[in-house]
Amino acid sequence: MRQQVILNPLFRRGLLVAFDCVALPLSVWSSFAFRLATPWPQQLRECEWMFPTALILGLGIYLISGQYKGLTRYSGSLSLYQMTLRNLALTAGLVLIALMTPLPAPPRSSWLIFWLMLTALTAGGRLLLRDTLVYLVIPQRRQPVFIYGAGAAGAQLLASLRLSPRYRVVAFIDDNPDLWGRHLNAIPIQPPQRLPRLRNRFGCDQVLLAMPSVAKARRRHILDQLQMEDLRVLSIPALDEIASGRTRIDDLRPVAITDLLGRDPVPPQLNLIQSCVRDRVVLVTGAGGSIGSELCRQITCWQPRQLIAFEQSEFALYQLEQELRPTCPSLLPILGSVLDRDRLEQIYRRYHVETVYHAAAYKHVPLVEANPLEGLLNNSFGTRLAAEAAIQAGVETFVLISTDKAVRPTNVMGASKRLAEQIIQGLQSESEHTRLCMVRFGNVLGSSGSVVPLFEKQIRAGGPITLTHPEIIRYFMTIPEAAQLVLQASAFAEGGDVFLLDMGEPIKILDLARQMIRLSGLTVRDENNPQGDIEIHCTGLRPGEKLYEELLISAEDQPTQHPLIRRAQENAPPWVDLQQGLVQLEQAIQQQNESRALVLLRQLVPDYQPAIEQLPSAA
Repeated sequence: MRQQVILNPLFRRGLLVAFDCVALPLSVWSSFAFRLATPWPQQLRECEWMFPTALILGLGIYLISGQYKGLTRYSGSLSLYQMTLRNLALTAGLVLIALMTPLPAPPRSSWLIFWLMLTALTAGGRLLLRDTLVYLVIPQRRQPVFIYGAGAAGAQLLASLRLSPRYRVVAFIDDNPDLWGRHLNAIPIQPPQRLPRLRNRFGCDQVLLAMPSVAKARRRHILDQLQMEDLRVLSIPALDEIASGRTRIDDLRPVAITDLLGRDPVPPQLNLIQSCVRDRVVLVTGAGGSIGSELCRQITCWQPRQLIAFEQSEFALYQLEQELRPTCPSLLPILGSVLDRDRLEQIYRRYHVETVYHAAAYKHVPLVEANPLEGLLNNSFGTRLAAEAAIQAGVETFVLISTDKAVRPTNVMGASKRLAEQIIQGLQSESEHTRLCMVRFGNVLGSSGSVVPLFEKQIRAGGPITLTHPEIIRYFMTIPEAAQLVLQASAFAEGGDVFLLDMGEPIKILDLARQMIRLSGLTVRDENNPQGDIEIHCTGLRPGEKLYEELLISAEDQPTQHPLIRRAQENAPPWVDLQQGLVQLEQAIQQQNESRALVLLRQLVPDYQPAIEQLPSAA
């Protein structure tokens, strides 16, 4: 690799001055020679005064106007325009001297030739010096890359990479047929179909994706194409990050896993969010969790009168406060447990809480499966106590954050959330003023305990990626989108509602793992590629885990005003009957009778169908 060459500023300026000392007299000579078609015409001998005058006046104008202060290595079109104006000023000065003195004047057309020749020589010399410096600075061998997208972002990226010590752009790839065969700054624009041939020709295995504003569906299609060719992909930042100055266009990064969803976010309906948040007192339980913290972040953007973050983890609450305090002076962090009904009711009354988002829950299936009594106590009875306190305190809206695992559950976590949904529906029949509802959705990307952070950690460690089953599929949504839809869904609450979020198309977890490996610039190690980087191991389904998840218990649901939110009609047992079962279940939990509690759970949630080996042996 060539060592970087840095010229001393005085030496560089001296070099430019010396070049101009040659260019100025040469331009005077050429203006006569080209005009009169002879190397040394008689009129030039009569106008010899122009040689020293042009040299002295020209260097003076260049020095005063700052022509020698610029960094030649980064010279662009603006520098050339400024040089053209300086040369025009020099030409005008010489014309004035010829008109105001008895000195012999050259032919009038030679002034134009002088200006054009001087501009060509000074500009060309600086471009030559610039390109020489660039050649001396950049490494001799740089990694060849393709830029996908020959639009404005691609052109900006190419300009930014001109001095890059790492990348050398060899071709643009674009799916617009009107651009095929053309060039962008001397770089050819080729169709995607020629990628295999171009890859072999240039030995290139990396693509820089320069399409920040393209729709997610098209972006995912492009990524699928590039991954089929085993090309590594880096992407430029989002437009809002570039515009805000938080990052630059050449801050390349791995493609975000959210791009694999292939769905474009729907802009929020402001009136829906404002009706439940703006200038209101809002309380979020489980505020330190993945969903709870994102709810708090988005609520702060809508100017609540007060935001109360209720959380039992001191560290999680501390982190949330440090993050949100600068932007939300009304934030009130409160440590506490949803199992403390009296404390919750006291908080509701003291701060006149109007809207509650209940996100506190144990959500990790294997942990709750191993600790079923704690899962039932927190998820089911915690919901009941928080909702009853809200009814007694006169809270207007209570929203339960539920899960798709509550639909025909096969594990204790899902069954505990389904029981919580039934409790909300039952309490609604006893409530006159509080509207209780629930929002049900699937997995969120990047939440604690989800597969994406786990896969990322395993890839960084060199593998293998552990997968429970090759056919397992899941619905995915980003955390910000889920929180935003929860806020909007709560505006539709009439009482006892079950809202479903449109999760898009399900994703096969095996395909997700393979895509994450490829997006990391690595290859999958399998039978077809034994020399690959990361292996995928299937460990078998965990207790209570399903191959696929559902959002509806019955097939009946209706649309709402929002295209991604639907309202379901689901039956629930009478509150009187449910209460009797809850009393018995609470007693079993207090007695630490796990077998009895699980039998009662199956009675209270008839759709709960655990695996045979999980069933308790005694009632």
